[in-house]
Amino acid sequence: MRSLSGIPNHQPPDVAILFYSLECGGVERNIVCLTQHLTQRGLKVDLLLRHVQGQYLTQIPPEVRIIDLGQGYLKNISRLVAYLRQEQPVNLLSRMYPHNEMAIIARFFAKSSTQIIVCIHSMLSGQQHIVQFRWPVLSKIHTPLVKFMAFCLYRWADKVLAVSRGSASDLAQVTGIPLAKIKVVYNPVIGSQLQKKSLEPINHPWFIKNQTPVIVAVGRLHKIKDFSTLIRALALVHQVRPAKLLILGEGPEEKRLQALVDELGLSNDVCLAGFVINPYPYIRHSSVLVLSSLFEALPAVLIEALALQTPVVATNCPSGPSEILKDGKYGELVPVGDSAAMAAAILHVLAGEIKVVDESWLEQFNTATAMKSYIELLETA
Repeated sequence: MRSLSGIPNHQPPDVAILFYSLECGGVERNIVCLTQHLTQRGLKVDLLLRHVQGQYLTQIPPEVRIIDLGQGYLKNISRLVAYLRQEQPVNLLSRMYPHNEMAIIARFFAKSSTQIIVCIHSMLSGQQHIVQFRWPVLSKIHTPLVKFMAFCLYRWADKVLAVSRGSASDLAQVTGIPLAKIKVVYNPVIGSQLQKKSLEPINHPWFIKNQTPVIVAVGRLHKIKDFSTLIRALALVHQVRPAKLLILGEGPEEKRLQALVDELGLSNDVCLAGFVINPYPYIRHSSVLVLSSLFEALPAVLIEALALQTPVVATNCPSGPSEILKDGKYGELVPVGDSAAMAAAILHVLAGEIKVVDESWLEQFNTATAMKSYIELLETA
C-alpha cells in the first residue's frame, strides 16, 4: 500500500476505483471481484480508499495499487484532484454516495479528460434508513441533501450505472436523468470460486446431519437489515417446530439484537456469529436463507443462495428481492417488517415446499456477464 505522494507516473491506469473502505459488505465484495477480473484481463487498476482498512484488503490482487486518500471530505477531494492531474486514469469508477459526487467535483477542478462512471448500489429514496445518525435532525437534513447533490451532479457524469432495474427507476425519479440513459449492470455475483468456497468445512456444532434445521442470515448488523423482525419470526416458528438461527455479520445493532434474543428466551437458538469471510458453506448447508431487509438494491446473498440451491425467504422490499426471485417464482416473498408472514414462509420451506430455480435465470448474475458489461463501458472511454 502506498500514499498518493510517491506514486510513480508511468502508464496511466486503465481504471481507478473510488470507495470508502473494504469493511464487510456487498459493495466491498463487488469491488474485490471487479479488481480481480480486471487485473486478470491485464488492465492496470488503482484502488482509491478514504480509509485503507477492512477484512477484504487481503483479497485485492497484488498488482492493484491501493491509494490512501486520507481523512476528511475536503482533503479527499483535494487529493483526488491531485491524483487525476498526476495519473490521468482513463476511467474513474466511483461507488455510491458521496464518492460519486466527489469524483464529478474532482474532475471539474482537475480539468481532467478521465471518463467518470458513477454507480448506485442503493436506493437514493431510502437514505433515511440506510444512513443512521445519533441525532434524528441530521437524518432529516441528510436525506434531502443526498437527493439534491445527485440531482445537481449526476448529469455531469459520462455514464451512470445502477445495479438493478428498481434502483435505476428510483435514481431516474430522484435526479431527472432519463431512465434510458441509466445503464443497469448486475453485480458479478456467481463466479468460479463460489461453489469451491461453499465446499469448505464448517466449524460450528449446529451443522451436524439430522440436527435441528438451521436458518441463516448474512449482513451487516444495521437497522436497514431489520434482523429484529427475523428474530421475532424465529420465536413464532418455535411455536410450531424447533429451529436455529445463525446471523453472520457485525455492526452497530449487535447489542440491541442480543438483548432482543435474551428477552425472547432464544439464547440457545440464535447465534450472532460475527463477520465470516467465507459465508458460503453456511449458506449451502442451511435449511433456508432469510433476507429481512427494509431496503436493498440487489442483495448478492440471495443470488448466492439460489446458485447454491438453498431455499430463500426475503422481504419484498424496494427493489432487489422481487427482481432476483422473479416476483416470487424462485423464492418466498413476504411484506417488510411482518414477522408472522416471515415465520409462515420459513415454515413452508422447512416443510419441504421448495421452489426450483431455472439455471438459465441465474446466468444474468454470472461474473462473466457483468464483466463483459464493465469492459464495454471502460473501453468506450
